[in-house]
Amino acid sequence: MSRPSPQSTERPRRHEPDPRKRRSRRAMEGALLELVAERDLSRLSVSDVTRRARVHRTTFYEHYTDVHDVAASACTQMFDELVDATPVFRIGQRADAIDVTGGSAADRERGHAELTAVFAHIAEHAELYRALLGPEGSARVIDHLLRRINVAVHVNRVGTAATTHADDPEESPHDPAAALLSGALMGVITDWLRRGCEGTPEQLSAAVAEHFAGAVGRA
Repeated sequence: MSRPSPQSTERPRRHEPDPRKRRSRRAMEGALLELVAERDLSRLSVSDVTRRARVHRTTFYEHYTDVHDVAASACTQMFDELVDATPVFRIGQRADAIDVTGGSAADRERGHAELTAVFAHIAEHAELYRALLGPEGSARVIDHLLRRINVAVHVNRVGTAATTHADDPEESPHDPAAALLSGALMGVITDWLRRGCEGTPEQLSAAVAEHFAGAVGRA
């Protein structure tokens, strides 16, 4: 079940002006990521996080409501940083597909490589994503990731002069095709996590590209 939190996962929060607050958040979120690699999120306490981050409990409650809240914040920020660094590409183009939109084979191959990198990131932090995207996970995290993927897919479809997704808008216009594809990708991610991340990120990316080939063209 998702848990309410006064903290927003909106991307501008990453640029919080107070450096001390920013350092505290990064320390606690970093501690959470280390701890969740050692044992299940459900077994972690606030004391575990504050001890690992070397901050006081009062500092913790200035930023978060509970361990699940700091996990959600760490997850969304980590995913945002990943997407921000991702070159703008066109998801779903096979390297051997006929591209009627004018994209090059190099563009399509880059899209496959970047999608593989996203799956590799999910696999690297599988325990955290499994905890937050599973049956007892966070609706807030699911919504954030889905919206971020939707914007990225929309940008891929309409084209942009930007080289990465760091300058993507917070929202995109109504784009049913982008919504369809982003929802499908979230479905692939959650199913893969549920199955223990079977296979490799490269294999999963190839399987997705095979079925999505040509589905993302210039709008």
